[in-house]
Amino acid sequence: MIKFEPLLKQTLWGGDKIIPFKHLNETLESVGESWEISGVKDNETIVSEGEYKGKSLNQLVRELKGKLVGQENYERFGDEFPLLIKFIDARQDLSIQVHPTDEIAHRQGKTRGKTEMWYALESAPGAQLYNGLKQQITPEQYKQMVENDTITDALARYEVNEGDVFFIPAGRIHAIGAGCFVAEIQQTSDVTYRIYDFKRKDKNGNYRELHTELAAESIDYTVLPNYRAEYERTKNEGVQVATCPYFTTAVYDLTEPMTLDYTELDSFVILIAVKGEGTIKANGQETTFRMGDTILLPATTGEVKVEGTVKFLETFV
Repeated sequence: MIKFEPLLKQTLWGGDKIIPFKHLNETLESVGESWEISGVKDNETIVSEGEYKGKSLNQLVRELKGKLVGQENYERFGDEFPLLIKFIDARQDLSIQVHPTDEIAHRQGKTRGKTEMWYALESAPGAQLYNGLKQQITPEQYKQMVENDTITDALARYEVNEGDVFFIPAGRIHAIGAGCFVAEIQQTSDVTYRIYDFKRKDKNGNYRELHTELAAESIDYTVLPNYRAEYERTKNEGVQVATCPYFTTAVYDLTEPMTLDYTELDSFVILIAVKGEGTIKANGQETTFRMGDTILLPATTGEVKVEGTVKFLETFV
């Protein structure tokens, strides 16, 4: 079981939820993101305790290879850890964005695209987010709507409640709104195209750059009836909420002890505690597991025993 020091990111739009949520002894203000597990270049998380203390995630991948990430994952991703895990607290609206698919990213000279998902934590009453198109538009109409400040009219908007899940495949327009507090699971990628920023100016009086042409090429213009991931909220069993070539995620809401068996799984597993408190026993170790904790289990992990009243996300590749 491996725990990391979080990377706290102060942003113009950040709020005050992350530090108490993670029980941190910090006085930082406007913390918009906590990068929990990251192999992003120059933003690598560092192991906080145990035999690997002080090592970066990418060092671990280079040293342990398939023993950490799984043999197939190592052959697929090499020395780069494939997922980035964050908590995001938005005091203000974030810009409207899109990420390209791997195929389009390659065409545009980028390494890879980005597919991601959000799990809603306890957000402000009435908090909303955008996810997907609610009406059919063409690339030309999209550009016109960005130009005349009406692009939000074409987007599906959702009120956010704790436990809501939104899957965001590459190509889907999306934006986190003011008051939203979410856990985010995504491909390791920093390719983001800003579509619209509500005509906000930075501290120097400048508009932030928009990526209108690159975004137009990247958007999936398909319209779906519902972009919220529907799932049955049951206790004491894993409920799958998202699956794609990049990750599979389930929610566990435990009130009684449970054993998770990863013996046949050729992948690391990440457990993200979103509520409550408990303990985890695995690989001869025992550790506390409470709201705000994120734990990486190496691919060599077999059985994991979880006890307590705790709700958590489980994700692997």
